[in-house]
Amino acid sequence: MQNRRTRNLLVVVAFVVIVLSLLTGGAVADRKFGFAPLDAFLKRTSNSLNVGNTDNTALVLHEESVVIDVAEKVSPSVVTVAVETPQRRVVEFSPFGGFQPRVEGGRQQDIGSGFVVREDGLIVTNKHVVEDDSVKYTVITQDDKEYAVEKVTKDPSNDLAILKISATGLKPVELGDSDAIKVGQFAVAIGTALGEFRHTVTTGVVSGLGRGITAGSPYEGFVERLDNVIQTDAAINPGNSGGPLLNSTGQVIGVNVAVAQGAQNIGFAIPINIVKKGLEQFTSSGSFASKPFLGVQYQMISRQTAIMNEVPQGAYIAEVVEDSPAARAGVKTDDIITEINGQNLSDAEEGLAGVVETLKVGDTVRLKVWRDGETLDLSASLTTSEQ
Repeated sequence: MQNRRTRNLLVVVAFVVIVLSLLTGGAVADRKFGFAPLDAFLKRTSNSLNVGNTDNTALVLHEESVVIDVAEKVSPSVVTVAVETPQRRVVEFSPFGGFQPRVEGGRQQDIGSGFVVREDGLIVTNKHVVEDDSVKYTVITQDDKEYAVEKVTKDPSNDLAILKISATGLKPVELGDSDAIKVGQFAVAIGTALGEFRHTVTTGVVSGLGRGITAGSPYEGFVERLDNVIQTDAAINPGNSGGPLLNSTGQVIGVNVAVAQGAQNIGFAIPINIVKKGLEQFTSSGSFASKPFLGVQYQMISRQTAIMNEVPQGAYIAEVVEDSPAARAGVKTDDIITEINGQNLSDAEEGLAGVVETLKVGDTVRLKVWRDGETLDLSASLTTSEQ
């Protein structure tokens, strides 16, 4: 009977030790009972204090390694775009010293970013970065070498431009596939943040696809509608414009173009596949394809608005550009364009601009226009936006 009780007690103790081993990774069992041999058949788990072996730490270290690898791989291909404004002498009145002359301009200022796409000095940036044709632009590489921009070619269809500098042996970036990216995937942005901090690296994710935004500011002289852009929460600031948005392998998936005003960490990038098409056109002809131009500012009328105001759906014309194809066709302010070449604009997902962009320079288009209760049939010959 005594032996039986002893065996039962040993079974209970062994059971307790096994439970403690499972709950604590063997630490309590070792400390209380010295049962290190249990390791032979019980897998010891990591103690919460042993953070060096946790999965979270391994994940953080892996993410750090990815960012470091991308930065080291791509930074030599990222450039700063600077501008030098002409010097001018101005005179100001001071109540303490009368008229005081001083000199403005003549100093270099970083204004944007770009990246190398060809080793002989072809740089991609945003069109709005190099919008002013009256100033001189300079490209500055990671090793602080400066190159005068010899030629600026602007894409009339997108906020993109190609700069040509005299250089050899530059390191081009690797272009990815923006059609293959997914919401939530890792993203890295590199550029000259705030026009001051060169080669700033920020990280985040692709937080949205297929966005439509109005980029620019009327106070800075440009406003442009951009469709199908990439949204990211990787920090993008003024000065990042024209720099690359990258995936975790260091491929460029977009060109950073804008930030959302009044928001935190909402930035946008032009998909790289749009850039690739433009580069193909540039390589074959030395210029970008001309953008068809109708010459109106408009706002699409929704179905609800049309019903409330007893007007048809379509593009409400807020302004007609002087001497534009629309003006020559007889389109007027307050008109509503309801159809182009028989296509109902109420069915066009991207509105009037989306339909026009499917056409070519020189095409004659048929416009159905609603004006004061009457429907008019007009025709317009599309030109380029540069004319």
